[in-house]
Amino acid sequence: MVLPDLPMNLMTAAGLVTCINLPFGYWRARARRFSKAWFLAIHLPVPLIVALRLVSGLGWRLSTFPVLMAAFCAGQVLGGAAYYAVRKFRVD
Repeated sequence: MVLPDLPMNLMTAAGLVTCINLPFGYWRARARRFSKAWFLAIHLPVPLIVALRLVSGLGWRLSTFPVLMAAFCAGQVLGGAAYYAVRKFRVD
């Protein structure tokens, strides 16, 4: 099976990485710290990001790592912030 090569710039890939991580950050915020669910919430998106790298044609240039790692962390943090924002304004 050959993966399609979708030309994509680094900022588009970073935006997609952030969007992929939003639900996982939301999940991570609900999980008990260092539990199995917490660990999975952090590590399950990694294969998706690797697939995105392969499909986008970015490759493994060293200059892309800091940008995509920052986008990964931003998605996790923003997803957690969304969880706390929803929890704060929820009416039970």
